[in-house]
Formats: sequence, C-alpha cells, structure tokens
Amino acid sequence: MTIFDESLILETINMIKLHNFDIRTVTLSVSLRDCCSEDTGVVCDKIRFKLDKYAKNLVKYADEIENDYSIPIVNKRIAVTPVSIIGESCTNRDYVKIARTLDECAKNLGVDFIGGFSALVEKGFTGGDLGLIESIPEALASTERLCSSVNLASSKAGINMDAVLKMSSIIKKAADLTADKDGLGSAKLVCFCNSVGDNPFMAGAYCGYGEPECALNIGVSGPGVVRASILDLPPEADLGVLANKIKQTAYKITGTGELIGRRLAEKLNVPFGVIDLSLAPTPAIGDSVAQIFQAMGLEHAGAHGTTAALAMLNDAVKKGGIMASSFVGGLSGAFIPVSEDAGMIEAASKGYLTFDKLEAMTCVCSVGLDMIAVPGDTPVSTIAGVIADEMAIGMINKKTTAVRIIPAPGKRVGDKVVFGGLLGEAPIMPVNKLSSEGFVNRGGRIPAPIHSLNN
Repeated sequence: MTIFDESLILETINMIKLHNFDIRTVTLSVSLRDCCSEDTGVVCDKIRFKLDKYAKNLVKYADEIENDYSIPIVNKRIAVTPVSIIGESCTNRDYVKIARTLDECAKNLGVDFIGGFSALVEKGFTGGDLGLIESIPEALASTERLCSSVNLASSKAGINMDAVLKMSSIIKKAADLTADKDGLGSAKLVCFCNSVGDNPFMAGAYCGYGEPECALNIGVSGPGVVRASILDLPPEADLGVLANKIKQTAYKITGTGELIGRRLAEKLNVPFGVIDLSLAPTPAIGDSVAQIFQAMGLEHAGAHGTTAALAMLNDAVKKGGIMASSFVGGLSGAFIPVSEDAGMIEAASKGYLTFDKLEAMTCVCSVGLDMIAVPGDTPVSTIAGVIADEMAIGMINKKTTAVRIIPAPGKRVGDKVVFGGLLGEAPIMPVNKLSSEGFVNRGGRIPAPIHSLNN
C-alpha cells in the first residue's frame, strides 16, 4: 500500500494556491532552417506548414496536463530559428511579411507569444541581419504576439558598437510607432550579450542553431514560494541557513517543473529540452522577487545589501535546481523586470530603486535591465550608452545580460506606462543627463577581453 506524506501534499497545495507557484511557460522550440527559399511567399507557406505540424496540439495538451496535475501553466509559447537566417535566402526579402505570418500562426495556434524574430550580430552584419533589424519597428507595430531579439555582444567576440547604436534607433522607432500603446513595441524587443538558444522566456526566446528539429523547453517560477519558505524560518536564522532553505525550495520547484515538461513533451512526441529555473515575477501581489528581499530582512528593494541578497538568491536557486535536474538550461536565476514585479514597481515609484542600482544588480542576476521605462525624449546616444554598459557587464563576466528599455513617447519622469497583463506597468525613471554621443558614435567593435582566448 502506498504511504502518502500528508505534509508534502499540503505543502504542494499551498505552493500553488497561496504562493503563486506555477509553470511560467512551456515553449516549443521549432527549427525553420528547412523553410528557406528564394521567394518570401514560399517561406511563409513553409513556416505555416511547419508550425502547424509541430504546434497544433501544444495548447490543447498543455491545458490537459494543467488539469491533470492542477498546476497552472501560465504561458504557451513558440520559439523559432532566428528569422534573419530564414529570410536571407529570399531574393525579394520581406521580413515584415514573415513577421505577420509568424503572428498569424501564433494566433491560430492559440499561443501567447512567438519569439525568434531575431539576429545574431555580435561580430558584424550580413545583408539578412540588416534587413531584419530595419524591419523590426514595423514588424512589432503590425503584430500582437511577435517578440524580437538581437544579440549585440559576446564574451568571445566583444561588443559590436555599430549594432548597439543602430539598435538604439530601432528601439526608439519601435516605441514611436506604438505611441498609442505607451511604446509597447519596444517592450517586445530585447538586446542581448551572450544570448542562449534554449531560453524559453520572452522576449528573447529563439531556437538556436545547434538545437534539434523540435524540443519542449519549460520555465518554472516561484518567487512567492521562495518568499514563504524564508518567512517560515526564525528571524534570527543566519544567511547559511537561509541559503539552504532557498536551495531546498528550488529543488522542489524544479522537480515539479521537469515532471510537467516531460509529460507534455511525451504527449507532443518531441524531445524534452531544458528546464529554466528562473524566478520570473508577475505584477500579482505575493509573486515578487523584490518581496523576497524584504523577507530576507531588507526594508525594500534598493536598500544597500540588495545586490548581495540577489547574488545569494540567484546562486541558491541554481544550486537547488541543478540537484533536481540534469537538464537545466536557458537563463536560470532571478529576473528583475521593473514593470512585471509588484515590489520592483513600488520601489521604483518611491525612488528606492535607481537606474544605477538596477545596473549594479544585473552583475549578479540572470538577465539585465529589463522592462525599464524612460522619458520619450531620451537621446538615442544615451540609450546606446545604457546598452553598451550592460553588454560590457555580460562580456566581462561571461554571463547573459540584456536590455529591454522603453523610451515612452510623450512621457516624462513622474508619468508611467501601462501595458496590462504579464507586462504590467512601470514608472518613468530618470536617466543620466550627461552625453554619451562622442563615445558611441565612434563605432567599430569593443574587443573581447583576454579570457576569450581560453581554448
């Protein structure tokens, strides 16, 4: 006879019902490398066929598993091969048409987002890369579910400053073309250093060149669960005890996530890829990374000690998760998006969390400057300086960093942008008024650091 541990059953129920534990995303990674053609129309037809072949049951099966296990699966997504590669073979390149085809497929398949309108230009541009990048503003303005990313730097190649400056203009244009939606276009566009091809989270998800024909990647989340586990400890518990508690919690979250991911991959008859351990917050109360800092003993996110707390949190989550699964990948750690985290929104609104403090925190978190709204009149050169700083952090530290910045049209410090849903809302944060123009306009490539020569 099976012996059930009542305490573990109740703990799992509480994780879901009281502390916002969920499967944040299941992302089907689909290679489109065999969809190339000289004709854009043929490419679009091949994309429709390929995505329908692999993803037609993604939402249906995810919903069935959600009901079977009573664990919420918040987002169903698709990630495809960087579209700059797929469209490059066309003699009549029309990346906007491909973008609209991807968006149409996402809508017909019922997924929340589709990622991979992407280019990898850390060392330079091809004609296809430039074509895709130039089309990003119109593509994002004329679609609903499409997400875009561009990798501008890596620890091996350095920082492509020509691409940094170009993307700063593209970000501004994407915001301006969606001014009626508070610059939503730029909220679906991210610039990376050291991007990874198995990341299930948007806006940076794409199917990497070394990925299989199709795979199911999963992203778990549980800031509320981690916070609750910390609050269960006595207030005098030392930081070693605290770290162990976070590791134990991450272990449980990861095991549950991999179970769901493998069941869904099995039903779809595709390989299971990776589980991303990231603590991804939402605007919901109690589902906040910033509130974990408060549970640790900080008055609020932004207090001195926040970076140390984030470093410990990120490391403990990874240590716990890696013990539970041999297939950890993606970004894996803690996200700190300003608009998507209720505690971060509050801290930024009250001035506790400054731009400089956020940049410092990105040295130890999973991603970078994420969903930060700035005044609409912020110069392109200043945005380029922000991106360059973040790319440098990733390059030197051999980690993934990113910038998702929203120069909100017509907005000033004191205003806010409101996107609703998972993207939330954010106060307009001030940026440094000093000019970066002379530096960023030099162009060229910032060379890779010496540790790139480690073969």
